[in-house]
Amino acid sequence: MSTNTTTIDVAAGTPFIDTSRDFDAAPERVFQAFTDPELVVKWLGPRRLEMRLESYDARTGGSYRYTHVDGQGNEFGFRGVFHEVQEPLRIIQTFEFDGAPGQVTLDTTRFEDLGGRTRVVQRSVFPSVEARDMAVASGMDAGIKESMDRLEELLG
Repeated sequence: MSTNTTTIDVAAGTPFIDTSRDFDAAPERVFQAFTDPELVVKWLGPRRLEMRLESYDARTGGSYRYTHVDGQGNEFGFRGVFHEVQEPLRIIQTFEFDGAPGQVTLDTTRFEDLGGRTRVVQRSVFPSVEARDMAVASGMDAGIKESMDRLEELLG
């Protein structure tokens, strides 16, 4: 059982969600799990959802689109654009849920080298505090934690 835990900070009155998680793998391996479509489908999202990856071009100027499907056939689509992909240091991208059109977040993911281990630090910037609060109320924190646990298993 891992001692690595996911920390999620939702500071009152700000439009940010800050997430941090350590992994027992080198930054290059963790970065690859974030950028290789064959790996992304193995960890991104809750286990109970099937992931259909329509496109995933993780390079500066690239874009992505995927759909999560639950056991009842309900679909949840997501899309975005990669603004910067700097291996193995940083990814800056947009994120938009089809169910909340126009509520685009700007997400920055940093991969900090801890000497053979990696700390992944993410900041999601929402268009407003209200949009951030709606995302939190949707239960997204559970999805983030489960995704990070699945990523750790994949890197294991």
